Amino acid sequence: MDFLIKFIKFGVVGATGVVVDFGATWVLKEWVMLNRYVASSIGFFCAVVSNYILNRIWTFQSHDHAVGIQFAKFFGVALVGLAINNALIYYFHEKQKIPFYASKAIATGIVVLWNFGANYLITFKA
Repeated sequence: MDFLIKFIKFGVVGATGVVVDFGATWVLKEWVMLNRYVASSIGFFCAVVSNYILNRIWTFQSHDHAVGIQFAKFFGVALVGLAINNALIYYFHEKQKIPFYASKAIATGIVVLWNFGANYLITFKA
């Protein structure tokens, strides 16, 4: 039951991260005119920071005093997630000709499984 509750909370936090990610990506791609993959990477990083804070406080209720180490683990998991995310966006958008933001949404849905599992088992391991 605890696992399921954490997964649901992780999903709620992830939804806020999607808003941060897509919002930053959109601003950087459409207004600042950055390369779509650079904009997407920056949006992903902004979401990582907000997600770490929310997951530490709310999802996993972590009191680990080694915040820097814990964030480094979270960031490492996110970097692997970013690599998977960008590879999937490239595949869906460039190879399958799915529109960019739809490709990003599909990739995000897949990467959430990696992110939760790795953070549950590594970053916030009790």
